[in-house]
Amino acid sequence: MNVRTHGSMPVRREQDVVLARQAVRKLAVDCGMRLVDQTKMVTAASELARNTVVYGGGGDMDWELLEDGARTGLRLVFRDEGPGIADTALAMTDGWTSGSGLGLGLTGARRLVSEFELDSAPGKGTRVSITRWT
Repeated sequence: MNVRTHGSMPVRREQDVVLARQAVRKLAVDCGMRLVDQTKMVTAASELARNTVVYGGGGDMDWELLEDGARTGLRLVFRDEGPGIADTALAMTDGWTSGSGLGLGLTGARRLVSEFELDSAPGKGTRVSITRWT
């Protein structure tokens, strides 16, 4: 697997969530994703960017355009240095929320992508990696 292009952008305030959505849409187009796949990736990114701001106190979104043989993909990594998630298994249960949301952000994002990784611990922040292949 080869990384064609990569970068990073801050996700520290509400306006950054909008900018992240716009960037992900452009990256998905550049990657050659069909409209439905673009929408899924943008939706997942929006949920995770919002989580980064609201629950993580802000952080960054790293991105990579990937090549693996004939297929191309887009990987996004959202990372923060917030309070972390005490029970990641519980956090990946539909309906569970640490705040006032619907509890569908993490699990919803997982359903929209090809690959999903969650790494978090109390006091260590949170890192969520998502990848969607064309």
